[in-house]
Amino acid sequence: MSSPLPAVLSFAASDPTSGAGMQADLLTIARLGCHPISVLTAVTAQDTRGVEAVLAVEPNWIARQARVLLEDIPVAAFKLGVLGSARNAEAVAAILAEHPRTPVVLDPVLASGRGDPLSDDATVQALRAVLVPRTTVLTPNSIEARRLAGVAPDASLPECARAFTQLGCKYVLVTGTHESGATVINTLYGADGKLREDAWPRLPGSYHGSGCTLASALAAFLARGLGVPEAARAAQEFTWKALESGFAPGRGQKLPDRFFKSR
Repeated sequence: MSSPLPAVLSFAASDPTSGAGMQADLLTIARLGCHPISVLTAVTAQDTRGVEAVLAVEPNWIARQARVLLEDIPVAAFKLGVLGSARNAEAVAAILAEHPRTPVVLDPVLASGRGDPLSDDATVQALRAVLVPRTTVLTPNSIEARRLAGVAPDASLPECARAFTQLGCKYVLVTGTHESGATVINTLYGADGKLREDAWPRLPGSYHGSGCTLASALAAFLARGLGVPEAARAAQEFTWKALESGFAPGRGQKLPDRFFKSR
């Protein structure tokens, strides 16, 4: 009998386009050789152009979904996306506290690609207070890093990363998609500073779900046993290729093609 696939548990909001959110996590995790399981944190009304509304799941339902799953299926990694509320962030933190040795990848999705807010100030504060300290790898873009770190608006990205590691986060992968230039620079930081820097040609157009793809790929590679620097590089390469092969099913942003290898 073959060994079971490593399971990755995604806490995320539903995205009916499958470009981002829960559906993006499940597609990515499955594509990378892991078994995806899920806890729904919010329901959204959205399309490829933007998010119209978000309805958060009650915190007790977050905990109930997770505990039923975790009593049955051993989990090799957690991936966190949109959580819906500060109380939901606290509920997830309580679950993670029961599994302190399982790696956690936190994608702090604060807004949609169009700029629609997905996390209010109370949720941002809860992420910083109760989830960042339990995170193995935090994957903010530069805008999210500056807002979530709680530092001065003009703080450098290394300063932001240092603020996160001082809170207890082990690694921070800051993506450069929102910075200027023909090249996107993604930088991995640890407690002692920069660990690696990866440069990728900037792709034309606008994409929905790049951050979800990167974070869930990273969680999958950690679940498969890679170290953080190696997992970070592999997740970036997978995400860039998925974006390069992206397609536009609607009238808005392109979506990553996570199954580009099979086309």
